[in-house]
Amino acid sequence: MSAVPPRDPNVRCIRVLLADDQALLRSAFRVLVESEPDMTVTGEASDGAAALAVVRERGADVVLMDIRMPGLDGLAATREISADPLLSGVRVVILTTFESDDYVVESLRAGASGFLGKGAEPGELLSAIRLVAAGEALLSPAATRSLITRFLATGERDGAGSPAADLDVLTAREREVLVEVAGGLSNDEIAARLEVSPLTVKTHINRLLTKLAARDRAQLVMTAYETGLVRPRFPG
Repeated sequence: MSAVPPRDPNVRCIRVLLADDQALLRSAFRVLVESEPDMTVTGEASDGAAALAVVRERGADVVLMDIRMPGLDGLAATREISADPLLSGVRVVILTTFESDDYVVESLRAGASGFLGKGAEPGELLSAIRLVAAGEALLSPAATRSLITRFLATGERDGAGSPAADLDVLTAREREVLVEVAGGLSNDEIAARLEVSPLTVKTHINRLLTKLAARDRAQLVMTAYETGLVRPRFPG
């Protein structure tokens, strides 16, 4: 086994909480996370109630949350984390079996920042943690299309997003950026498409988050579809 890289005291470690009812998976995740010099495991939990207790006691930047756990499940725990102002800096990545999981839309509404399949490669998991910790949304284009299709097909629009009038506060460029965010594009991809710098895109996204009172990019995606700014393209 290769040695764990030494931690740089000048680099802030991303604190990760592992919430899964399978001890073997938690152990594998811990070994992987602890192998990185910019990450540390702040605790483990086998159900949602324990996850809440640990995150409130020890803190965390990112919670890897299994959606199906005994007692308080991952969905309910995510909802409680998102509703607690003292935990506003905590980001949740839901662990799913399939990108088209039936809980996807409900999880976004509960405050999840993204989704990751349990069969993901180690590098994907580590990238996901860094991405979400940096404030990005972990929503692949495939997952985005799936969740929006399900959302519109079931007509579930109650209290999930910003009213259409809220978009009146956006500039034309901010609307363009919001459309691209809803397509699951990264900052670099949006910058290339709109022919601006990634820093400019980041500035626009920060303004979108403020103006639309959105927690993160995942909520921006939901708002874009719920207000009708973007509509899904169904295969012909």
